[in-house]
Amino acid sequence: MEEAEVTAVMFKALGDPVRLRLFSKVASHPDNEACVCDIADVGVSQPTVSHHLKKLKEAGLLVSERRGTWVYYRVDPGVLAAMGKLLTVPAAA
Repeated sequence: MEEAEVTAVMFKALGDPVRLRLFSKVASHPDNEACVCDIADVGVSQPTVSHHLKKLKEAGLLVSERRGTWVYYRVDPGVLAAMGKLLTVPAAA
């Protein structure tokens, strides 16, 4: 898949307000990762939070790790750089 297509999938996933809030909570959380227990207060039920986190993972925005009964999420390294690169206007020569 071309870089623009991959990035479009990421932006499409962030087009949902709940997903955008979840992504923002993970990205801004101390230690660059967040337990699902710390980010689930986005105004929807827990099963809906899980659904949206799954969609963010499928879009390549988040990675997760299970530790005991909790799942911890972090922004996939390079995601913000890839999005920024696509949005950056090349300098005039």
